Amino acid sequence: MKLPGRPERSSLGALILIAAVLGCSAAAFAFTAGWLSPGRLTPDRMIAALTPPSGPPLGHRRNHAKGICFTGTFEANGNGVELSRAKVFVQGRYPALGRFNLGTADPNAVDATVRVRGLGLQISAADGETWRMAMINPPVFAVSTPDAFHDLLVAAGKKDPEAMAAFIRANPEFAAFAAWAKSAPWTASYAEEPYNSLNSFVFTNAKGDEHAVRWSLVPAATPVAITQAELDKRGPDFLEQDITDRVKSAPQRWTMVTTVADPGDPTADPSRAWPESRRKVQVGTLVVQRIEPERDGPCRDINFDPTVLPQGVSVSDDPFPAARSSVYRKSYDLRASEAADYPRSGAAKP
Repeated sequence: MKLPGRPERSSLGALILIAAVLGCSAAAFAFTAGWLSPGRLTPDRMIAALTPPSGPPLGHRRNHAKGICFTGTFEANGNGVELSRAKVFVQGRYPALGRFNLGTADPNAVDATVRVRGLGLQISAADGETWRMAMINPPVFAVSTPDAFHDLLVAAGKKDPEAMAAFIRANPEFAAFAAWAKSAPWTASYAEEPYNSLNSFVFTNAKGDEHAVRWSLVPAATPVAITQAELDKRGPDFLEQDITDRVKSAPQRWTMVTTVADPGDPTADPSRAWPESRRKVQVGTLVVQRIEPERDGPCRDINFDPTVLPQGVSVSDDPFPAARSSVYRKSYDLRASEAADYPRSGAAKP
């Protein structure tokens, strides 16, 4: 049975719109510090490409600018120790804080206009060791390299439709993301979304065995498809109100599922999904227990840098985590320097 979603648009027009949404939705990427040579991408250039024509959102994250904080726990079931010696996989409960967010550079965006939804998360062990991650709801990323992401932003920002058409011809992997964006059902709640790492990491267990993995947070709440017309009736901030109301009623849960790569699976290309037959291990449950507005919430000053990793988790040959880290760091520095421009109650924090 086909689930309701957005009305179909003309092919090229729809792809241009998808690209524009993605330009404000996926995490910011740039080349790692080792690649910052003349003519190469830099965090400054990538942030410039992400900046809307109206100017940067002063005091806000340069991407995923609209969001709301949460706190809760990560309940590890002990299964993860088979794959990684990270302390947070030992059976027990660990403090978690995070941020539900929309993939947009506009902190005042209308929720129904943003296709990509995200979740930033920090899990802390008893000794203070932390694991930070940034996930989004698409099953694949739009492009295979940081270079291609920059090209996408540039093409999407041009008025000439041939620019986007040329990008699509040069980057055929974009088709998988475009298909998801055009046809996947929309929901009316952050609680009904899955959130995917998309990038590959390496888990190392106590024996020294290494496994390339990706992970997802799978919602306990049943996703309910909703039409665009119904979404439009719910107001500009319905996602924040919905998750606040749900958590007041009862904690919301997501199962963390790790997918283990087989030899030969692409670990450096987040635009390519791994086969569904790959081994999956449920390692625990994220329990969201409290929602707080970002203005003075605990996630306000957290940089969800995906290279902040515990022992037993490391980056793979995927270039995106380090690339994202460099831009996240620049974005953090910018918004910290603009603290006076951020609408907060009480004393401003850096």
